[in-house]
Amino acid sequence: MILEICANSYQSAINAQNAGAHRIELCSELSVGGITPSYGLLKKTMHNLTIPVQVLIRPRSGGFHYSNAEFDIMKENILQCKNLGCAGIVSGVLHADSTIDIKRTKELIELSKPMSFTFHRAFDVVPKPKESLLELIKMGVHRLLSSGLQEKAEDGIEVLIELQKMAEDKLIVMPGSGISPINSNLFKSAGFTEIHSSASKDISENTHSYFGNTPQTISDISTIKNILNKIA
Repeated sequence: MILEICANSYQSAINAQNAGAHRIELCSELSVGGITPSYGLLKKTMHNLTIPVQVLIRPRSGGFHYSNAEFDIMKENILQCKNLGCAGIVSGVLHADSTIDIKRTKELIELSKPMSFTFHRAFDVVPKPKESLLELIKMGVHRLLSSGLQEKAEDGIEVLIELQKMAEDKLIVMPGSGISPINSNLFKSAGFTEIHSSASKDISENTHSYFGNTPQTISDISTIKNILNKIA
C-alpha cells in the first residue's frame, strides 16, 4: 500500500522521505486546506528529495471556482512543476454550482502531461459524486483524492468503497483526511491501494500575537513510521 504524505513545508517533505513514505504532495498553508507552494520551496524540495513529488495547484483558499486570472496562474504553476521534473499535479476546477468544470479541468490535465493528474478534494463538494467520478475517468484523471464527501475519510469510507468499485482499474481512489496510525489499516482492509495523510504534529511556540494563533504543524517522522507499520 502506498502512503502519500501531504507535506506543508520543506522540513515536512524531508521528514516524509526519512520516515519511508512513498510519495509526497507538496503544498503550503494546510490550515486553509492547502495552496500552491512557493517556487523556492518547490525547487529546494525537488533538489533534495528522491521520492516522487506531487504538487498542489490551488491559487488561493476558499472555493474551487476561479477567475480567468487565477486560472492563468494555475497553468503557469503547472509549467513550473513540469520544468522542475515533478511527478504529478494535484488540482481541479469547479463551476459556481460545485459541478466539475470539465473544460478547464481537461485543459489542466493536458497541460500537466506527462505528469500524472490527481483530482483533489474539490470532489467532496460535488452534488452528484457518481456522475462526477465517471466524468473524471472520461477525462483521463489518474487518481481521485477524497474523503467520501465527509469531513474525515473514515466517516466516508462506504462512499469511497463504492467509488473504487465503480472506478475498477480506470482510476485510483485515494482516501484522505484524518488518516492516522489508529485507522490506517481500515483502508487497507477495505482494498484501497493508496492513502493520503499529513501525519501532522503541532510544533507551535506558546506565544500569542496580532498575527493570530494558527497552529504551526509539521509532518512527524514517528507518526509516518507508525502508519507504515500498520499498512505493511
